[in-house]
Formats: sequence, C-alpha cells, structure tokens
Amino acid sequence: MAPHNFDGEYASFNECQLEFINNVIAEQNIKAKKVVFKVVGQAGDNFIGHVRRICIEGENGNLNMIVKVAATSETARAATHAHITFHNEHIMYTEVLPKLVELQKAAGVPEEDLLKYAKCYGSLYEPPYETLILEDLNDSNYIMMNKLVPLSDECVRSILKNFACLHSLSRVLKIQEPETYADIANKLTETWSHVFSQQNFSSQAKVVEAEVLSVLDKDSDKLYIENKLPEFIDLLSQILEKEDHKYSVIQQGDAWTNNFMFKMGGESIQTIMIDYQASSNGSPAVDLLFMMLNCTDHESRSKHFHDWLDYYHTEFDKSLSTFGLKADVLYPRTQLSADLKKYGRVMFYLCITFNTFLMRDSREAEELSDAIKNVVADERSDLIKAQQLSIETVNRIKNRVSGIIATYELFDLY
Repeated sequence: MAPHNFDGEYASFNECQLEFINNVIAEQNIKAKKVVFKVVGQAGDNFIGHVRRICIEGENGNLNMIVKVAATSETARAATHAHITFHNEHIMYTEVLPKLVELQKAAGVPEEDLLKYAKCYGSLYEPPYETLILEDLNDSNYIMMNKLVPLSDECVRSILKNFACLHSLSRVLKIQEPETYADIANKLTETWSHVFSQQNFSSQAKVVEAEVLSVLDKDSDKLYIENKLPEFIDLLSQILEKEDHKYSVIQQGDAWTNNFMFKMGGESIQTIMIDYQASSNGSPAVDLLFMMLNCTDHESRSKHFHDWLDYYHTEFDKSLSTFGLKADVLYPRTQLSADLKKYGRVMFYLCITFNTFLMRDSREAEELSDAIKNVVADERSDLIKAQQLSIETVNRIKNRVSGIIATYELFDLY
C-alpha cells in the first residue's frame, strides 16, 4: 500500500518504488503532509519508463522532485533495455557527475563554471524496480524546448559548452585517476548496439526504410536510404569492435532536444543535460553529430557547422587549461574532424532512424511508445507499418531526412 498522503498519478508505480520514494521524501526533513504525483511532459515524450513530478507539501516547507521509474513488465523492459539504461544513469548520477565536479573544485574552478546537473535525491538500482529521484529544474526556471522546432544557434552553443565540459573532465579523470576511469568505463554499457541489434531491429529496419523512402522526392536522396538501413546494424557493431578508445570520453549519448533543459535570460543561455541513460565510454564526435542532426536543421548547419565545431574545441581547451592540459595534445581539432568522418555514416543512419520517431506528434509518439513497450519485437514492425501519420508529421520527417542528406553532401561526412 502507498503511504496515505500520496495522491495523483502513481498507479504505474509498484510498492517497492513507492516505498523508496517515501523514504527519500522522509530524508528531506520537511515533514510531508501531502504528496501529489503529476504527469511530466506530453504523451509520448518518455520512451524508456514513467516520469512524474512529485509535489510535496510539508510542515517545514514545500518541495518538488522529478521521479523516473523503469517499466516492470518483461516486454517493456526488454524493448527499452531498462537493465542497461537505468544502470547507466544510476552510475552517472551517483558516481560520475559528482566525481567530475569534485575534480573541478579541487582545481579551484569558480562555482559558476562547475559542470551543472540536476541534484540527485536518491537512486535505487534493484531491477525491476529502478527508481531515480532528481531536482525539479522548473523551480530554477529551466524549461524544455519543443522537439519539433530546431534549436537556435545560442541554444546549440550552450549545449556544446556542456559537452566540452563533460568530455574534457573525462580526459582529466582518465589522466589523474586512470583506475577510477577504467572502473567507470566498465560499468557503463554502450546502449545503441543493443537497441539496434539484429534481434531487436532487423524486422523494423525495413519498415523504417520504407517509411523514409515514401516521403522523399529526389531519387538521388533515395539512393542513400534504399537497402541501407538494415546494413546499419552491422556497421554499428563493426565500428564499436574497432574502437581503440585513445580519444574516448564519457558521452552523454542521447542528445536530442528533450534531454536538455534551458534557462533563458539576459545575454546568455544556460543548459543542463537531464538524461544519461545512453552514457558510455566513446568518441566525442558521437555526441556532437547526434545533437546537430537531431536538434538542428540543414539551414542552421550550413551556416554554423564549422563555427560550432571550433567553439566546442575552444571550450574543450579552456576547460582543460585549468588542469594544465591542452586540447591540441589530447584531442587535436584535426582529430575531431577525422572522427566526424569516421562516425559519419553510422550516425547518418542512426539519426535518420531517430528522426522518423522524434518528428511524430504527441498522439503518434504515444502510439509508438505503447507499441514499443507492450508488443514483442516480432510483432512491433507490423504496428509501426500500420500507423497512420499526419501530413504534418510526414513533412517534418521529409524535411529532417532530406536536410541530413544535404548536410552530409555539403560537408562530405558520408
């Protein structure tokens, strides 16, 4: 039974999760009188599990938190790889992020320049009851942008500064405490090779390919897609097998619009990354391509692509300089360009696949999310094939895919 003062949308939580939430609330010493669970975001925003805002009214004040719990049904857990994604995020919030900030503080980095992340009130990693409780960033005036609208140049630069900070501190940790870094790298699991494995994605790849081909007008664009998406599965595994990790960092790993929150005001924009379920030890280029192809359009990329990369590398160097290190030694700008080319093709297909999902409206995304969580893999492709998309969604997918193709042609990334 849930505590008597719990109210609202918590029917999808089990007793173990509710008990953990109750214990974390009790630790805050606000003497909770009432706890209301509210749905966060729009339908279809959360593919992995359930996300709620919990609003706590207490004798000693009020407090809001965000709680993320994993799905408990075997079908949903298998489809979302909950044992991997929630473990990655557990490690990031309880070990990695605090450790990186500890390095900064020891080096005398000013408070305003510290790597920012949502405070973690508690994390339970006991499959299948995984639960993560975080600070509600809305209370600090952070907002989420519309995933259907390309991010502005200012927002992109703010994300790039975050990436530069995360990636550079990873390199610092690797140098100062190699055993700690190796331990963390071993705990984090690369996610996308599991999500897009032969077992999980081979039957869906042809469906996604047909969907993309149906919206494209130019035969030259179709040549990039036809009979290619199924090959992406093998391409991903081949690249991962050959990775020597010389330039590897801790990646955010899932850089699309809903995984960032922004604080707008004055002359600057502040950004906090809020999802680390796909974090792993890998190339910085993957985070950069993932973000640029999923969060921006070709028009912006054609204007700012090289400036964005230069800005990232400058911020990477600036962060390293605090520790007496140089980007030109640890990760030269020429190596970044080489890695963009190295990972270009696999990220091309990954992001085209992603955008067929991300560009769906709330109703369509909810239908897709339900299909992913509630239907076994063998039957999932039929449901995706049968889904009726609005003309607006079709046009968004068309624009995103053709834009990615145009960007790759312009900058020779394929």
